Amino acid sequence: MSLRTLPQAKVFDRPKNFQWDAVSDVLAKWAELAPLAAMDDGATISIFDVIGEDMFTGGFTAKRMDAALRSIGKNDVTVKINSPGGDMFEGIAIYNLLREHPAKVTVHVMGWAASAASIIAMAGDDIAMGLGSFMMVHNAWGMVIGNRHDMRDAADLFDGFDSAIVDIYEARASVDRKAIETLMDKETFMSPSMAVDKGFADFVDEGIAMPENSGSNITEIHAKRRTDAILAKSGVPRSERRKLLKEIAGGTQNAAASVTHDADLNVAGIQQLIETIRG
Repeated sequence: MSLRTLPQAKVFDRPKNFQWDAVSDVLAKWAELAPLAAMDDGATISIFDVIGEDMFTGGFTAKRMDAALRSIGKNDVTVKINSPGGDMFEGIAIYNLLREHPAKVTVHVMGWAASAASIIAMAGDDIAMGLGSFMMVHNAWGMVIGNRHDMRDAADLFDGFDSAIVDIYEARASVDRKAIETLMDKETFMSPSMAVDKGFADFVDEGIAMPENSGSNITEIHAKRRTDAILAKSGVPRSERRKLLKEIAGGTQNAAASVTHDADLNVAGIQQLIETIRG
């Protein structure tokens, strides 16, 4: 049986015109060494991807977690996490699925448990962090397109998101609600020892290590990941990055011109990124 009584995360309707994204700094660091696959046994689920739908590898979604848990049945499960986060709505849904699992859930943070991935980690009965890993918490992150009324409504809605996220952290943390809100306001990166000290993890495990990558498509996917991260740090929205990268993959010669955001980019730089992917 599950060892802890954890709160069910409040489920929200996805706002109209909402776009999610991973925090660009985390995405850039994670993209450098992110493993692309793992050999899971019958009681292990690896989340080595962005949370939500993703064009490179499919992403890790609530649907994928549900299928994995159905396969495991009423047995203990270990969830290995190295993710920059992503779609908060998917993260909350995945947390709820793990919370409802009838057996023990052990979480291993193997690299990054950032943003939505940190929410998922809170569903563990035991949360262990490997050496050199990080957990990052911050306020709800996303973009809503619309007029001033849409923006005001979105701000109110994001207040509700933040409150629901604090509820999840508060059930685990050894610090009070105000301290959690401060950590989120500051976009806090927690080392293993700091996460344990503040109650976001239970212990540090020196035996937890990242698996080595294997497969012929690793270089190509890593190049695309790094390109995506560079564009993100330059301020290009996720939707425009996806459009650009699809055009690159399809060989469109004018792919660079599709970046319409006024970020500090130039055509020569984009062409260099295109050549990186093609190479």
